Amino acid sequence: MHRWLKAFILTYLSFLFFGSFIAIGLLWTGMIENVLPFVSDIKIFLYYFFAGAIGGSLRHLYMFCCHYMDGELTDYRKWIMYIFFPIFATGTAVVAVMLIQSGILLIEFTDYGDTPYAPISIAFFVGFGFNRFVNKLNMVSKNLFKTGTDNQGEVRKET
Repeated sequence: MHRWLKAFILTYLSFLFFGSFIAIGLLWTGMIENVLPFVSDIKIFLYYFFAGAIGGSLRHLYMFCCHYMDGELTDYRKWIMYIFFPIFATGTAVVAVMLIQSGILLIEFTDYGDTPYAPISIAFFVGFGFNRFVNKLNMVSKNLFKTGTDNQGEVRKET
């Protein structure tokens, strides 16, 4: 991997990580709502979004640094993982919280006043373990939407 690409990835992930903290702070204080009043309608989703961004960028910063220190950043094709996985993690974090709040995924949140600490924490964990969550979601999806065939392609008889 080229030196400039390594510098770009490190800058990008750092910006995403620290920028998401700043964005949550701006949401928390209401500064964004003063400038963009419509944000109050989607504020909770933005918390989940930025918590997922923090988790996804933290994990990939960690992976990038570990691979860099071990001299394993030789495959130029891996740049795409460091750029796009944190982006995917943000949207996946929002969807995960919605699946939980809808009752499809069975995790119960305990209310703590008006603060959504538990859903924001789940969004962070989903962002951090994005690929693991997507693998589990894929397994749930396969079970939920089974066809009438088994692995050999033969139609199963209903009993």
